[in-house]
Amino acid sequence: MTIEKKPFGETKDGKVVELYALKDGGMIVEIITLGAIIRSVQVPVRDTLRDVALGFDTVEGYEANKGYHGAVIGRISNRVAKACYKMDGKTYKLDANDGANSLHGGFVGFDKQVWTAKEEQSALVLTLVDKEGTAAGYPGDLEVTVKYTLSGGELGIEYTATCTKDTPINLTNHVYFNLAGHDAGDVGNHKMQIFSHKITPVDETLIPTGELMDVTDTAFDLRELTVIAPGLSSDCPQINLGGGYDHNWVLSNEAYRPLTPAAATECDGLSMTCATTKPGIQFYSGNMMQGETGKGGAVYSKRTGLCLETQYWPNSVNTVQFPAPLLKKGETYNHKTTYLFREV
Repeated sequence: MTIEKKPFGETKDGKVVELYALKDGGMIVEIITLGAIIRSVQVPVRDTLRDVALGFDTVEGYEANKGYHGAVIGRISNRVAKACYKMDGKTYKLDANDGANSLHGGFVGFDKQVWTAKEEQSALVLTLVDKEGTAAGYPGDLEVTVKYTLSGGELGIEYTATCTKDTPINLTNHVYFNLAGHDAGDVGNHKMQIFSHKITPVDETLIPTGELMDVTDTAFDLRELTVIAPGLSSDCPQINLGGGYDHNWVLSNEAYRPLTPAAATECDGLSMTCATTKPGIQFYSGNMMQGETGKGGAVYSKRTGLCLETQYWPNSVNTVQFPAPLLKKGETYNHKTTYLFREV
């Protein structure tokens, strides 16, 4: 793997943003230091390079966007009910930025901060010190490292973190994929397979109810490679609540598992397999996309990208029967996810 670096622009408060291009075997992955964002994933398909990650051409595009495109999410990804949690008998109040709930780290999540990048042998390493008080409700100074690798068609993401106090933590990446091309339109023609027979069903605010639901005979039974359009148009109550797929599939009942395939998707001659060490994977079908103008003038309308977000189960910080997303002072958080691309 080789790495090339160039300027990408400045944030509205004057911070310099850099772009790093990881190159291996004809594949190119671009990372910017704002949000440790994956800006593009260019894969050789039929002797051409196809960019399968949605993104923006400027820093201003990312700052204006509310869809978390390509960003590392933290400290707590997904939703936290009523924007609060309890730890050691104390109640912590988070930013309510999704109705009454907190979403993806609040108003100043990791996606909005500029990370420090350095090149290591065969890796791009980005670090961030998230100071106590940067976003409401997160105790201690959290030092986070995200390592990106690219080899043999596989994009690897490894997260590590330590904190000066006990803290909840649930990191993920929110890259939107469209395997037909970032500008190819609706993803309903994608086939999806998720290696799980249960989801965590949600209520009307998309908070898990605390129960587990068997996917058999529902639109959520994706145990075989399945075109997703019929499920998106089904009258399944959970599909109606989410406006499509916006649910967590249960991969393990433990906080950590070996790096194991979690999901696979396929479209227009390209497949992608996602493996992870985390106990859950959120499949989001882009239901809330609103017609943003992306790279090269592409319009990212409803369901023109999909996300496979590997993480602890949503609202696990408030649900005692879910694997606990707690990082103790003196311990190290670790999480690895890979995306493997192949022509089919």
